[in-house]
Amino acid sequence: MKKFLIVVDMQKDFVDGALGTPEAIAIVPNVVRKIQDFDGELIATFDTHHENYMDTAEGKKLPVPHCIQGTPGWALDSAVAAALENRGYTAVEKPTFGSTALAGILRQMAGQEDFSMELVGLCTDICVVSNALLLKAHFPEKQIRVDASCCAGVTPKSHEAAIATMASCQIDILN
Repeated sequence: MKKFLIVVDMQKDFVDGALGTPEAIAIVPNVVRKIQDFDGELIATFDTHHENYMDTAEGKKLPVPHCIQGTPGWALDSAVAAALENRGYTAVEKPTFGSTALAGILRQMAGQEDFSMELVGLCTDICVVSNALLLKAHFPEKQIRVDASCCAGVTPKSHEAAIATMASCQIDILN
């Protein structure tokens, strides 16, 4: 069985940049260990915006420019980037919270083999939950896990709410 670790948006702007939090900074060592120890293939998503971000629907509701492609904030956290580079990974750029392309990429990478998925990253209550639920809709019979110790939300309370939501949708929660 193939195993995939999906590292969601561990970018500088979400860790210690424009939208960073102490909780996001605190999970970096856990995410690095998870990447190093994971026995399977790695995928990293990149929240990807452009100079017109403030004119987008998201920019109007969250008026904080972040993850503008080509800026330092768009890049992966340096420790996470080093861990991923040492292992090799597939990058997936996404213009919004959930990637509509991720399911197809997983199907292609898995080929005819059965597979499972585990998600880690930022933000639990926005991009992690969005991707986990999209994947659950595409793969209702596959094992999908989220390691809560490798995730952080906008706030600790919203992190816990997202974890509870995913658990109620039959996504396995670790740690």
